[in-house]
Amino acid sequence: MNDLAITGLLVLSLFLILGSGVWIGLTLSGVAWIGMQLFSSRPAGDAMAVTIWGAASSWTLTALPLFVWMGEILFRTRLSQDMFKGLAPWVQGLPGRLLHTNVIGCTIFAAVSGSSAATCATIGKMTLPELKSRGYPEAMTVGTLAGASTLGLLIPPSIIMIVYGVMAEVSISRLFIAGVLPGVMLAALFSGYIMLWALRHPQQIPRSHERLTLAQKLAASRSLIPVVLLIAAVLGSIYSGIATATEAAAVGVVGSLILSAVQGSLTWRSFKDALMGATRLYCMIALILAGAAFLTLSMGYIGLPRHLAQWIASLGLSQAQLIAALAVFFIILGCFLDGISMVVLTMGVLMPTVQAAGIDPIWFGIFIVLVVEMAQITPPVGFNLFVLQGMTGRELTWIARVTWPMFALMVLGVALIYVFPGIVTWLPRQMMAG
Repeated sequence: MNDLAITGLLVLSLFLILGSGVWIGLTLSGVAWIGMQLFSSRPAGDAMAVTIWGAASSWTLTALPLFVWMGEILFRTRLSQDMFKGLAPWVQGLPGRLLHTNVIGCTIFAAVSGSSAATCATIGKMTLPELKSRGYPEAMTVGTLAGASTLGLLIPPSIIMIVYGVMAEVSISRLFIAGVLPGVMLAALFSGYIMLWALRHPQQIPRSHERLTLAQKLAASRSLIPVVLLIAAVLGSIYSGIATATEAAAVGVVGSLILSAVQGSLTWRSFKDALMGATRLYCMIALILAGAAFLTLSMGYIGLPRHLAQWIASLGLSQAQLIAALAVFFIILGCFLDGISMVVLTMGVLMPTVQAAGIDPIWFGIFIVLVVEMAQITPPVGFNLFVLQGMTGRELTWIARVTWPMFALMVLGVALIYVFPGIVTWLPRQMMAG
């Protein structure tokens, strides 16, 4: 049986099992078992047990549930209510005024969440009613929120970066630091677009008659200071080399518990809800990762990654053409799969090709996160679109249409990190030098 027939059979098996409603982690294990049983001499049961145990007991993966728990704790504090109040005075002087609270709010919350859907839901609960009541255009409010909430994947700590780091065997600490400047760049692109739009449509932005002194602005923002300090402690400990990503995650959990207690929002119920929320999300991700590890092993025994790498090499693509082809591939894949599934399904096959093409795996990790971000706002399986549909009651097609400019800005972001790779690699190099 040739490689094409084997690949076709396995892909067909994948979609048939997924279509029957089986969890994606179990589906990946099932497809891997079929591949091992039919096309390799190694016993599938033995390989499955060893691989899944190895994937589940990875020390590097410990950072993931801790960062998820940190986000869940802060999700239940008064952070979302206080954030609008704290940010609003600082953006009144910018073209677009309060529309910038979507971008800045998402940027701040992304640094404690790690999930774009959680960022979208939290900031949306805060800004959508406020901006609507003040007369801001709904299309811009929803569009900028959809785009900016994807920063939850790019600005560390990011769940998907941890998943990529484990799959590609690269330093999660360096990945986190590499995501900082691209995250700030993307936030600046979103805010720049809001300013340009506001200058072209000044009549659609409500007037503000509020004039606050610096002291009043600082007083309004005092509730944000502890969160900003917590973010600085987590990222600072990683950047300075004092702590690994896992240790920094533990610092984040302790800090968020203290912050929650000081705010008065830490009750036994909120503690239990945060712990259970984090446990449920991590178990889902861990099951997907375990299935993906077994699928990667199975693919290795069959030889598909090696043959795919040889086929891509035979096409004679330049590095730019390879990156462009992969971007299109991931955007199409993102129409049907969530981000974590996309990464775990493809990394085992793609990493040999990427390394053979001389692409830095840290840079490639940030590139992957950026294109996965685009998938979060592309129908029919754009998770952020579903979150916004639930919050606004609008049709999915309308939300996708108003989000289109943000998608175009992300394409520009990918082009910028390709032309200027230092945007990604400069901070990790400084970290290594230090």
